[in-house]
Amino acid sequence: MSSFPLLTVTAALPAVGAVLTAALPAATDARRRDLNKAVPLGISALTLVLAAVIAARFVPGGARFQFTEFHSWISDFGIGYSVGVDGIAVVLILLTAVLVPLVMLASWHDADPVANDSGTFERSRRTQGFFALVLAVEAMVILSFEATDVFLFYVFFEAMLIPMYFLIGGFGDRTQGEDARQRSYAAVKFLLYNLLGGLIMLAAVIGLYVISAQHGVGTAGHGSFDLNTLTTAIQSGKLHFSPVAENALFLGFMFAFAVKAPLWPLHTWLPNAMGEATPGVAVLITAVVDKVGTFAMLRFCLQLFPDASKSFAPAIMVLSVIGIIYGALLAVGQKDIKRLIAYASISHFGFIIMGIFAMTSQGQSGATLYMVNHGISTAALLLVAGFLMSRRGSRLIADYGGVQKVAPVLAGTFLIGGLATLSLPGLAPFVSEFLVLVGTFTRYPALGIVATLGIVLAALYVLVLYQRTMTGPVKPEVSGFRDLRLRELAVVTPLIALLLVLGVYPKPVADIVNPAVRATMSDVHRTDPAPPHPVTAQAAPTTANGGGQ
Repeated sequence: MSSFPLLTVTAALPAVGAVLTAALPAATDARRRDLNKAVPLGISALTLVLAAVIAARFVPGGARFQFTEFHSWISDFGIGYSVGVDGIAVVLILLTAVLVPLVMLASWHDADPVANDSGTFERSRRTQGFFALVLAVEAMVILSFEATDVFLFYVFFEAMLIPMYFLIGGFGDRTQGEDARQRSYAAVKFLLYNLLGGLIMLAAVIGLYVISAQHGVGTAGHGSFDLNTLTTAIQSGKLHFSPVAENALFLGFMFAFAVKAPLWPLHTWLPNAMGEATPGVAVLITAVVDKVGTFAMLRFCLQLFPDASKSFAPAIMVLSVIGIIYGALLAVGQKDIKRLIAYASISHFGFIIMGIFAMTSQGQSGATLYMVNHGISTAALLLVAGFLMSRRGSRLIADYGGVQKVAPVLAGTFLIGGLATLSLPGLAPFVSEFLVLVGTFTRYPALGIVATLGIVLAALYVLVLYQRTMTGPVKPEVSGFRDLRLRELAVVTPLIALLLVLGVYPKPVADIVNPAVRATMSDVHRTDPAPPHPVTAQAAPTTANGGGQ
């Protein structure tokens, strides 16, 4: 069983499922369409089982990368199919596998064909195309988390843009006219921003290979793309970059990851993409795909370029804090529900990146937990908001009011998702945000203090959103709302349960993550700052003088 390629199968299952789903015969009746949807849903459920097996069999404190596989791919250039997972990758793979089937359930009717003026249905193959693209995104994201070859990671880092482009541009708001043009604009903007970041990263990847070849890292006179080989050579001193070269390579990688994350001021594609996408696709964008950017900062930027990471950390910290405040301020002023959540996510990604580059164990542990908890809380809020918007047919906050009186369960779950977004104690994001702030304050106290303003603003935009949509007089357009249906409850219940459980008991996730964080801290030769007034130094004179008895 130890030789079983668990990581490959976990990524290959949704990839094969995407092909099978796309090949299903077109369906013109509702029953057949539901059968077509059941196939990708079942495949995503099996993927979740495999991800759970990875998490269960992973040994915290064991080898840094586990379940490793290697197969030569392009040997002349030192490129191999090399995969393995550390604790950070494990929890993010599990997050992805949990969210994808819930997104499918929430999006059950989002891609159904619409009737034209004559009463006949159009675009009968859209339904399985939508679910095939979702599976394709899942496969590429999982492979990105698994890849320990820099070139292999780059391939899937870029390839996931293609299915995401079609999900945004082809399966968003299906109204005609100006809205359709806005959807196309959002999809193109998403693609161009991320392609630009990817092209700059490609130049840095090539530069990394050339320098590794010059230093004899690799085999047969070639360079290497293998992460373990490169980091070992860096730590031993065999692979040494000049300061200019290391800074340039770091910036090439960091730019691509900052676009994907996104970090202010490279964030502007996100509100457009999330605003024009369906709620389920918006969850894929911000809770799944964007996590690849922050994950890659930990895995590649810090491990491959430790000196440059330390040099640029203060500047990145400042950009992160600006993103926290900027995103929260713009969220306060939004009239569109999805754009509000998009700007809130920009603020949250600021916290994640701040925790990473604080380079303290608390900050990086908090940042990794934040990736998981933000994915769960944003999915809960976005999907419940999607159920709300599907009933009214509007994204505008002003079109709602009094929903809690006609749909109390919908309003209650919306409130829990909102409270998790503002990191209420007892819900999962609180622990991660607290750790990020503690870890930041120990090294950058001024930035830590300013960042806390983001928490105050989060309370403002979340509570105002809830007040304007759920409380007050019942608007006539809202009076006929049905409460959450069984399928919708099946989507929301696991997310609420995770928010509550991880809010009270985050230890299982923290135990998996912390060894990987300690290894990353060792790679960049960073230790936690010592307390300015150690307790032991104060206690010693008291004992010597005979006091304390």
